[in-house]
Amino acid sequence: AVIAAEDDKFIDHEGFDWEGIQKAIEKNQKKGKVVAGGSTISQQLAKNLLLSPTKSVLRKGEEAIITVWIELLWDKRRILEVYLNVVEWGDGVFGAEAAARRYYSVSAAQLGAEQAARLAVMLPAPRRYERNPYSAYMNGRTGLILSRMAGAEVP
Repeated sequence: AVIAAEDDKFIDHEGFDWEGIQKAIEKNQKKGKVVAGGSTISQQLAKNLLLSPTKSVLRKGEEAIITVWIELLWDKRRILEVYLNVVEWGDGVFGAEAAARRYYSVSAAQLGAEQAARLAVMLPAPRRYERNPYSAYMNGRTGLILSRMAGAEVP
């Protein structure tokens, strides 16, 4: 579900989805503000694991360097595993196991497809979405992620 939601080219890229980055730039320029990120799971892992949440050109450069190293040192399965263990899913909720237990009272391995998709939808803004997990946006996006999951390649 996370690959379908966050990085559908995860298996194929070497840390950066240049097409996704270009689309995010175009979308942001059109809106006149930052509304899309374009970061891959590897880039998000670099940020979450080793960097501060500040947004600057310098931090983006550091993120790029760390992303290259992550991709060189770990295989895709390990990258996804570590990402799922450190990503935030709400106030004080870090990792897929904690999220599954917090929101569904089951282990991550026991999540159903819809539950996994709903958790994946939360990732861009978990603190915002945890307040209203059944909003129209969350419901619609969950359906979209469910439809993409069959085509998502998992390492």
